[in-house]
Amino acid sequence: MDLSVPGGMGGQEAVGKLRAIDPAAKVVVASGYAHEGVLANYREHGFDGRLSKPFLLAELEALLRQLLRD
Repeated sequence: MDLSVPGGMGGQEAVGKLRAIDPAAKVVVASGYAHEGVLANYREHGFDGRLSKPFLLAELEALLRQLLRD
């Protein structure tokens, strides 16, 4: 999920709502701001993985495979 959504719910708010519904959900955060504190400390903010935009489809695939194995 994108960390920043202009005019909408961002990733930080959404991950909290998702965890309330399904604490075991695998949630990935993506952002074009690699220096963003949430991206640097994604686990502390409730995310299971992170991607810096732009990312390659192969990077997304590798991350999803890893998360689904865990």
